[in-house]
Amino acid sequence: MRTKTTFTRFIIEDLRKLPEATGEFTLLLNAIVTACKEIADDVNRGQLINVLGSAKTENIQGETQKKLDVISNDVILRSLEWSGHLGGMASEEMEEAYPIPSRYPKGKYLLVFDPLDGSSNTEVNVSIGTIFSILRCPEGIEEPTEEDFLQPGSRQVCAGYVLYGPATNLVLTTGQGVNGFTLDRDIGEFILTHRKLSIPDQTSEFAINMANQRHWEPAIKRYIDEVVAGEDGPRGRNFNTRWVASMVAEVHRILMRGGIFLYPMDSRENVQEGRLRLLYEANPMGFIIEQAGGIASTGRQRLMEVKPNRLHQRVPVIIGAKEEVERVELYHSLMDQERSDSTPPHRQEAKQA
Repeated sequence: MRTKTTFTRFIIEDLRKLPEATGEFTLLLNAIVTACKEIADDVNRGQLINVLGSAKTENIQGETQKKLDVISNDVILRSLEWSGHLGGMASEEMEEAYPIPSRYPKGKYLLVFDPLDGSSNTEVNVSIGTIFSILRCPEGIEEPTEEDFLQPGSRQVCAGYVLYGPATNLVLTTGQGVNGFTLDRDIGEFILTHRKLSIPDQTSEFAINMANQRHWEPAIKRYIDEVVAGEDGPRGRNFNTRWVASMVAEVHRILMRGGIFLYPMDSRENVQEGRLRLLYEANPMGFIIEQAGGIASTGRQRLMEVKPNRLHQRVPVIIGAKEEVERVELYHSLMDQERSDSTPPHRQEAKQA
């Protein structure tokens, strides 16, 4: 006899604790989860239904789209536009915000999402995923514009992701901790398997793309040099490195066993403000990491306090174990102070002016 808690039951019982909660939010989450089940099926069948490979198109960032990028984006739009729970949607794969068609009722929430994070890994069968974030539509707004989506991460109502790997996992927070679910394909339901996930303050595992080392800021170089030096260096212990090139997979590993993930800004023209998207990747993952006891930072400030200025804004991302992220922030602070101290007085005055 099956006695495990389904996602639907968990959400209903969890939201009963909130006096302002309504059934509308529960129905919205169920609609998102249903869309992700469809994407999971497409990912799982992959080559069998000819959905792998390039779509021969580019997204707004100039990146070549995979067929599954386009398919996943369309699945989410089609599954959510009619629901009556959303005022609008915005996707990493679309240049502008997506208005709810006039033939459907409007709701009080906004959805931002990355339909398929890590899609470059599809041909090699490496874990990929869907990331989503729910915001409140500003009161009185019936036709939300881009400006209405530009809310700091601290105003998120909910954030989550679905990991398509050996198992299909759903990880979610509504601001009351982080819980994980695993898809039981026999019954088509997500089952609660990881209750109240927590990230240890300490770790000996880091994830960063070492190929970009020559482009990093001094603070990042110092941190990585120290952990790579292991027990022979200033940290006095050995570290392991991991890199999957899928933020969903990197964050999931941190939630399961700890660690730190870094995708810093660097000197390359297209990464000078960071690489990952604030609304679609950094904010939802930052919310999840913080709710699990970790820290989410740009290296210089809390990720969730960054005020977005455009839909596809990029930011540096340093997230994970508290002690390691704080160390990276300290190195940034020290390096910035050294840079300020070395600036000639007349240039400092010009900056202040």
